[in-house]
Amino acid sequence: MAARRNPDISENIDGEGQTTPRTPAVEEKQWEPTEVQEASPDEDGPVTAESAPPLPGTPRSFTGTHQREDFQEELVIRPLHSGDIYASFQFRTLWETDFMKGNKVSHYRLFPKSLGQVISKFSVRELHISFTQGYWRTMQWGQPFLPAPPGAELWVWFQDTVTDVDGTWKELTNVLSGIFCASLNFIDSTNTVQPSASFKPLGIGNVTDHRFLRYATLPREIVCTENLTPWKKLLPCGSKAGLAVLMKSEKLFHSSFHSEAVHIRPVCGDVECKSVSWELRQTLDVVFDLHTSGQGKREWSLFKMFARTLTDACPLASSSKIYIDITDNPEGEHFELSPATPLLSQAVVLGDRRTFSVYDLTDPSTFGTMRTFNVQIKWKNTEGDMLRPLLHAERYVAGYGLQTGEIHTLMYNQHPYRSFPVLLLDSVPWYLRLYVHTLTVTSKGKDNKPSYIHYQPSKDRIRPHLLEMLVQLPPNSVTEVTVQFERALLKWTEYTPDPNHGFYVGSSVVSSLVPSIVAMDTNNTRDRPLFSSFFPTKEESSYFIRVYTEPLLVNLPTPDFSMPYNVICLTCTVVAVGYGSLYNLLTRNFQIEEPNPGLAKRIANVIRRMRGVPLL
Repeated sequence: MAARRNPDISENIDGEGQTTPRTPAVEEKQWEPTEVQEASPDEDGPVTAESAPPLPGTPRSFTGTHQREDFQEELVIRPLHSGDIYASFQFRTLWETDFMKGNKVSHYRLFPKSLGQVISKFSVRELHISFTQGYWRTMQWGQPFLPAPPGAELWVWFQDTVTDVDGTWKELTNVLSGIFCASLNFIDSTNTVQPSASFKPLGIGNVTDHRFLRYATLPREIVCTENLTPWKKLLPCGSKAGLAVLMKSEKLFHSSFHSEAVHIRPVCGDVECKSVSWELRQTLDVVFDLHTSGQGKREWSLFKMFARTLTDACPLASSSKIYIDITDNPEGEHFELSPATPLLSQAVVLGDRRTFSVYDLTDPSTFGTMRTFNVQIKWKNTEGDMLRPLLHAERYVAGYGLQTGEIHTLMYNQHPYRSFPVLLLDSVPWYLRLYVHTLTVTSKGKDNKPSYIHYQPSKDRIRPHLLEMLVQLPPNSVTEVTVQFERALLKWTEYTPDPNHGFYVGSSVVSSLVPSIVAMDTNNTRDRPLFSSFFPTKEESSYFIRVYTEPLLVNLPTPDFSMPYNVICLTCTVVAVGYGSLYNLLTRNFQIEEPNPGLAKRIANVIRRMRGVPLL
């Protein structure tokens, strides 16, 4: 298929020349006294190191000239309407330095040295990596703060000084494989793509040359303790103090969903963005099912979830807070929160205004006289309606037999009266040969012609298929994207040890600016919680969201791998019996031997000798 001229895709989304995501706004305040918020004029134009505002939530103490490093930690707990508990850990380290100018840094304090050396050696502009076990159920749990697909995901923006991007990418994946004790060394050209529009830089700078971008997934990657341990060692306090004390492997992996991620990007160090700081953000999301864990009740506490309580904050953290989502419990009619706190915070998260109870761990009075903290909820009434997510996506494989099939991708627009565009990215392995002429996009039974299509065909054993398209989703509709494919027959050495289990296909990625229910706050200089400040915001009427579909499990034509064993056994038998007998006959020497006289003959000769008769 001949791709059309690449239009300014972000004009269809944000009108700023790139698909820069948006940040939910937050307004933190004391419940009784009103806190005066500082504000500054909005910045217009492209985001550069000279003109961009500082990262949302940048501490005011960090914007000075004396403090060059800052560390913050947060824990957000949200009771879900399905009866589950969603806990999200957020850790952010800011360091006022500039790796992009080639500065050699020899002293590391809060920023991990291993990642700092990776940024310097491989000229990395941005790095985003996640390890996820389980699938996020959007229709039951709502939208997560930072989405991630099942398995491992890695996408990196390199600096424009890199000459051999593919070689640098291969070395980087091997180094990250050792740092995080994962199978990232299996990332090669067969599962790496260069998206043209779906993954824009999230830090400062206006990089649009996608030649320096690489994206890859390993949907079959298993996440376990050996991945969590090096992740925790990147924290300034490790797992010895602060919120990281709650990260007990036995509890975290006994959950319905678990995802850990690392995001590195350059951000503005001050309001005028005259200095560049590097942000390391570590996130860990987990969903607990307290019904299957033996609790039997919708009552939970920090000890029930993590089998531990908090005793202090990280000494190196400038901010350490716990947020409890009480939006659905304004008057305390559904549950009772203990211990109670007078500090409340309101934030616009994912287009909805939420209310949180805040516990400041840097305040010694939070722990009381027992020097321990264990927040708990006792439910009174479990009734309530969940706000349906406006954007949702699914994918499945149709067809029968092992020759052809069809991939169906469903995108749901739940908004009652507004339509919005979405960017769909689909990376399909080379052994599923797509029939691009069968590509169809339908909405409400009618053809929905994409305004932009970028397709890169695959090459056998070299690169996968890459399909990107910009589709307008009508209000309150389901848009279906279908494409047929043919299964290839692999070489017998290319099959996995368990070929009958099937082959995994990575998740599709849907990116969009979704209309917001409430007005978004575009003041990027205001302090915000970490969970609501990852994506920058430029418009009041929409916010950025990224959705991942389920990975696919596809069966390929598989030979009978027991036949080589049968052939070996038959061949060895024929050789042993046939050739062995023939060789024995050809090499043996035959001799005629006189038989020894028997006992009867000797007795007969004795009698004949006595009678004088000739012997026998």
